[in-house]
Amino acid sequence: MSVTDTRPVAPPGVRAHTVGRAEDVPPGEGRAFVAGGVQVAVFRLRDGSLHATQAACPHAGGPLADGQTDPDVLVCPLHLYAFRWSDGSSTGGVDPVRRYPVREVDGLLVVDA
Repeated sequence: MSVTDTRPVAPPGVRAHTVGRAEDVPPGEGRAFVAGGVQVAVFRLRDGSLHATQAACPHAGGPLADGQTDPDVLVCPLHLYAFRWSDGSSTGGVDPVRRYPVREVDGLLVVDA
């Protein structure tokens, strides 16, 4: 498969990785994947937008893919720390989550990691 991408070139060491099918992540849910050896959590919000973060919560390693989402934040299922989609920062004072660019290409989920 060839992916044509008109975005600027990614920084050195960052590559596009197909992690699954778009239908693998239903609206309002998240799923865990591996992108180039990095564990990531991919979310499809109810508005259809896609987001990707590190898979483990920086507080205690909770499975972020199992967290609750809304248009503004992701909430870890273990201790309810919330992280902003806009920049990954925590609303509760813990370390931020790492975010990854994610997009749908020809029915596949592609994460830059």
